[in-house]
Amino acid sequence: MRLILNIIWLVTAGVWLFLGYVLAGVVACLLIVTIPFGLASFRIAGFVLWPFGREVVDTGRGGGLSVIGNVIWFIVAGLWLAVGHIVTAAAQAITIIGLPLAWANLKLIPVTCFPFGKTVVDSADSRFLPIAR
Repeated sequence: MRLILNIIWLVTAGVWLFLGYVLAGVVACLLIVTIPFGLASFRIAGFVLWPFGREVVDTGRGGGLSVIGNVIWFIVAGLWLAVGHIVTAAAQAITIIGLPLAWANLKLIPVTCFPFGKTVVDSADSRFLPIAR
């Protein structure tokens, strides 16, 4: 089922969102100071290209620099990329088949807005997933 959802995702949203993240990453890598922003953008681009079967988890290593980086990222790129997710989710939600894709798009917004201090892991790798209580 994940394979089918990923293929439909790739055709309906994955390529366009991937290109948006890659463009943001390339622009961010133009200056040495903003290379961490570019790397975060490339990390999200890989996740956005093939999202089903993977999760975003908190690394627990986010400190003061991560907070500052997240604020700057949100203002410069995160807000605009989140708008892209909302528009894409609205287009996908028109059909019943697109509803899970639209939901996945909306679940990507938190990592789109605040990428520092997070990492992408396989859903099957339970070591990194939060413990259910």
